[in-house]
Amino acid sequence: MSGFEDIREHMEVIGADGAHIGTVDRVEDNRIKLIRADSGVGHEQHHHFIPKGLVAEVEGDQVRLTARGDVVADLFEQEESGHPLDEAHQ
Repeated sequence: MSGFEDIREHMEVIGADGAHIGTVDRVEDNRIKLIRADSGVGHEQHHHFIPKGLVAEVEGDQVRLTARGDVVADLFEQEESGHPLDEAHQ
């Protein structure tokens, strides 16, 4: 078992219940950036980020989170889209 500093590209991220959450793109600051293609249907247009505090352990090629898979989606952080419509609403 190891910690957050051992997370690397292409590791599988799983919930506390073993459910597949996504695949690591890279670590940015104190959060894990997931690859877009593995962000779920309807979410391919942006990356999801998982805060460091949700990481329970890193073992082998898996990052296990402290939250169950059905809860993690509510805890995702999303990148700013920079979409022109976003600016129009400011």
